[in-house]
Amino acid sequence: MTSYILRRLFLIIPTLFGIMLVNFMLVQFVPGGPIEQIIAGLESDASVFENIAGGAGEIRDVSKAESYLGSKGLPEDFIKELEVRFGFDKPPLERFLSMLWSYVRFDFGESYFRSISVTELIIEKMPVSLSLGLWTTLLAYIISIPLGIRKAVKDGTTFDSWTSSLIIVGYAIPGFLFAILLLVIFAGGSYFKIFPLRGLTSPDFADFTLWQKILDYFWHISLPVLASTISAFATLTLLTKNSFLDEIRKQYVMTARAKGLSEKAVLYKHVFRNAMLIVIAGFPAVFVSVFFGSSLIIETIFSLDGLGRMGFEAAIARDYPVVFGTLYIFSLVGLVIGLISDLMYIWIDPRIDFEKRLS
Repeated sequence: MTSYILRRLFLIIPTLFGIMLVNFMLVQFVPGGPIEQIIAGLESDASVFENIAGGAGEIRDVSKAESYLGSKGLPEDFIKELEVRFGFDKPPLERFLSMLWSYVRFDFGESYFRSISVTELIIEKMPVSLSLGLWTTLLAYIISIPLGIRKAVKDGTTFDSWTSSLIIVGYAIPGFLFAILLLVIFAGGSYFKIFPLRGLTSPDFADFTLWQKILDYFWHISLPVLASTISAFATLTLLTKNSFLDEIRKQYVMTARAKGLSEKAVLYKHVFRNAMLIVIAGFPAVFVSVFFGSSLIIETIFSLDGLGRMGFEAAIARDYPVVFGTLYIFSLVGLVIGLISDLMYIWIDPRIDFEKRLS
């Protein structure tokens, strides 16, 4: 088992290198880099240069300084100064290797357009996305597992048919559409004003007592979590049902029933552990998919200042230290979570041996 874990850990290195390399190469062909963004900003705000922060040179290659000149008549010395500040004066390979060396030491530099380091920016936005992903995953499991077991026991009955119809309808509804529906109905859109329209906390949150802060937090997070849960809820319910149906039809279940065990004992003492293997072991992967997948749309609709929204805004603004820094962290977390998922399979069912499969 130790050798399997070591192999997986060593595999993270080339995988992470490949992810960064491919994305770095793609960025070289993306039009409209940071310098173009600054020049374009001159049309609307002459003070745009006041927001420029120093940063590492992990962005796309640019052509000669003359390509930025033109009708605006910007001096060549100023363009070269921007190139040096953003690292454009170095060849792409040198910038890429320098970026990797910094990222290995978890030094992600500073945002180009915000006077804050990428690490501090991620830490600042993390609580919102973490709250959304964690509560969404927990709620999906709390609802899906009992419902999936009930559907397996009542397979083919009216209860199973009606709940399956509702689940399919819920799965077919896009998360953003359900989020808008919740806002219209429950956040003062056209009917009720029960929940707040935006944000994770109230403006005077700091003045609340501990109990008031907890209530205020859950009051704000309720609608975003419900909107994020709908797709994960449907998938997990059907997965739980199918897992239980497969186990219920096996020989050891018939043997347990023949010994006179009650249906409840058979279901929860024998079937549950085997049936829940794939469901429980997949918890880390489900959390990561919720954490990284639906956060952008939900955060935008509910005006939550989280990692998804931050990454989208950074990509639009060509703030490449933020883009590559978050890409590196998310990719590393995803690869580690994949290993944790495999270890959870082994912990739940010791009969699984990934090491023998690789030999």
